[in-house]
Amino acid sequence: MAIGVWQLLLDMGIMLSVDQNLYFQDTYVFYQFSSDECSYLYCEFEREEEWQNGVKLLLQLVPLIPARAGICELSHQKIEDSEESSDEILARLTSAVRTSIEQDEENSDKRVIVSEAGGVPDSQAGVMCKLQERDDIGRIELVQKLARENCQFLQADKKEQEKSEHDDEVATVQVTEQERNVLVLKKVQGCGPAPPAGSAESDWRYVVVSGTPEKILEHLLNDLHLEEVQDKETETLLDDFLLTYTVFMTTDDLCQALLRQYPSLTSGCCKYQGKEENSDVPCRKRKVLHLVSQWIALYKDWLHEDEHSKMFLKTIYRNVLDDVYEYPILEKELKEFQKILGMHRRHTVDEYSPQRKNKALFHQFSLKENWLQHRGTVTETEEIFCHVYITEHSYVSVKAKVSSTAHEILKVVAEKIQHAEEDLALVAVTFSGEKHELQPNDLAISKSLEASGRIYVYRKDLADTLNPFAENEDSQQRSMRILGMNTWDLALELMNFDWSLFNSIHEQELIYFTFSRQGSGEHTVNLSLLLQRCNEVQLWVATEILLCSQLGKRVQLVKKFIKIAAHCKAQRNLNSFFAIVMGLNTASVSRLSQTWEKIPGKFKKLFSELESLTDPSLNHKAYRDAFKKMKPPKIPFMPLLLKDVTFIHEGNKTFLDNLVNFEKLHMIADTVRTLRHCRTNQFGSDVSPKEHQELKSYVNHLYVIDSQQALFELSHRIEPRV
Repeated sequence: MAIGVWQLLLDMGIMLSVDQNLYFQDTYVFYQFSSDECSYLYCEFEREEEWQNGVKLLLQLVPLIPARAGICELSHQKIEDSEESSDEILARLTSAVRTSIEQDEENSDKRVIVSEAGGVPDSQAGVMCKLQERDDIGRIELVQKLARENCQFLQADKKEQEKSEHDDEVATVQVTEQERNVLVLKKVQGCGPAPPAGSAESDWRYVVVSGTPEKILEHLLNDLHLEEVQDKETETLLDDFLLTYTVFMTTDDLCQALLRQYPSLTSGCCKYQGKEENSDVPCRKRKVLHLVSQWIALYKDWLHEDEHSKMFLKTIYRNVLDDVYEYPILEKELKEFQKILGMHRRHTVDEYSPQRKNKALFHQFSLKENWLQHRGTVTETEEIFCHVYITEHSYVSVKAKVSSTAHEILKVVAEKIQHAEEDLALVAVTFSGEKHELQPNDLAISKSLEASGRIYVYRKDLADTLNPFAENEDSQQRSMRILGMNTWDLALELMNFDWSLFNSIHEQELIYFTFSRQGSGEHTVNLSLLLQRCNEVQLWVATEILLCSQLGKRVQLVKKFIKIAAHCKAQRNLNSFFAIVMGLNTASVSRLSQTWEKIPGKFKKLFSELESLTDPSLNHKAYRDAFKKMKPPKIPFMPLLLKDVTFIHEGNKTFLDNLVNFEKLHMIADTVRTLRHCRTNQFGSDVSPKEHQELKSYVNHLYVIDSQQALFELSHRIEPRV
């Protein structure tokens, strides 16, 4: 029995074998717990009911351990066969799971080892499911559902598994240099067009599993084709590398590696002895130029800010000018390169002759270096959400450029709170209590102020004395404005605003957000804005409802927000959709029993249907299925997309035996490419009604209360606890 308990802990991943054995051995071998939360001297959970239930469940499942002998088998280990047949063991497993669920259904922390379930039609046996290996632990919801549906567990086909394991071993190739692995490749079947007759092997290709950065780049270039229609798998792997290279190498490292891959007679790194070698030189050069063009197209303006990339582009461009006279085939790549760099002047091949190329080179870099010029500094073009506080816990969110003046910000705030601009003033208040009035031409946004204080709007009296606003002053009048607005138009404006933020997010921002442990704000500006907007929309919904003191008006507001959420879903704006539903489910709003009782049944049913899409069970399956069916353009729920990328990152090592785990980076890049798919089309320009400028201003500059305590106080004030 004791050996059975240890074996079960090993199967569940709670305990690990140092020698990586799958079966527990009662001999001189070493094991370790996967978590050090409980020390061997004392465990704070030993008297808890959960701990006792866990031991009880282990004891119930111990007799079922022999059933795994037919699923996982180790070549160097032998396990005694049970006296029972496999069918009897599996039948007992089915019975034990059902009995455990029926008796202890209220115990949510019980775990049953199961990974996948696939339906097999059988009218007598009910839903038949295959119990595979312990890839997925603790999916109790799935097991409970299967047990209730008369599920039976079947034995896996051992022969098929052994065959696939054998194929994996044969398909892996390791490249070594100086007795050290530098590249690991896996043989896979290509998805491209059918191979020509007589070339059966051409349908197979090798993809990177892991390797050093230099060798991965070299393999990608070797695998690259220069035909008009590029191989899909090759383009995907190339895109994986360009999207994720910042994880394992700097931009300067990439530039140096590309220069080493570009054959150059003048550098002395490549010397060719015969015509056969020389014939590969222009092809290699074209491949490097193709990769550089892809890099520029993917990163766009991001490379403007990196000095290493600018110097590299100058160097590679000079090399192409040097080579195009000797290799006229490079002229096409040169023209594409010039087009990307914004160099409008074109040359003929004769102009690249040794006698004239210096003059052409001087002309290019002295007059036409358009692409390498900065298009405005970051401080001038960067946009952020400026929070102008009306009271201590409420603010108006203003999306503005960093270069915005106090006059520009004050104009927006005055319109939002419906006060005359000349009667208001912006005041910078530090956390120590110091106050400084901002003059009209002063810059209103300061990063130093964000860390040390806030911007408030004060009223001026007849003596120009500055007075702060009182809590909830004129708040009811502000909350009533939304009742007169069309819900479809309001949802359209929300979508327009969110799309402008979402469309500005660079795919690299998700990589920086996931991998950068320290301040990566300068690389994730647009992503941070969209995440902040999602939070503000949620607070906005709660604020508008809780500022309405009249029960009848409050019921209308809740109905209006339910309709807006439905319109957001119809317009494929899942970011605002989630925010509105979560705002309606905020504790301070959901406790308003008098309000919800007066909501008509059809609205309650609609809200229940919308709520089901936000159900987090089975890894947000309802949302994922619905989102997959939506055609682009569409806006995903960004926090969940970031969760997916983070889950891949945390669950897989970036380096394996000092080699870059390229399979992990492929999974991350594949998830990040969701942005690209969502933006394959653009929303039409007629989406936003131009005549609704007031509506647009209302949506773009939300008034919110950012304190949960203040929201709860308002909630109890309008509907006191009985």
